[in-house]
Amino acid sequence: MSDLTQQDLLELYARIHTIAVVGASTKTDRPAHEIPRYLQSQGYQIVPVNPRESEMFGQRVFSSLRSVDVPVDVVEVFRPPDEAETVAQDAIAIGAKVLWFQPGTHTPAAIEAASRAGLTVVSERCMGVTHRELGLGPGP
Repeated sequence: MSDLTQQDLLELYARIHTIAVVGASTKTDRPAHEIPRYLQSQGYQIVPVNPRESEMFGQRVFSSLRSVDVPVDVVEVFRPPDEAETVAQDAIAIGAKVLWFQPGTHTPAAIEAASRAGLTVVSERCMGVTHRELGLGPGP
């Protein structure tokens, strides 16, 4: 679980502009669709990452995190924990500042790798729900 304070999280959201969403989904009943759609509605640029799609949220979809060709502030993860370490290494490689593991998507090793590389890591928190809890928007 993230040990960031409410103030830390408020400051984090204030610095966020671009969010790469690993595992973004076109299926509207899934959190991997609902949360990025909500965050996009709140003014964040969403960069979907999914090897099986070409367009999502009105944006070009990248097949992998390492193929993203725009600067990314946050990598938001909607993939199973067995992919967490790879996603962490990819987030480090593209120069992301924050690695945000949605509930149930992280491993201790992935958190450790990203933290060691200087990324701010948030885990076991929904990025959309946290946005609402901080009073920044209506929430998903």
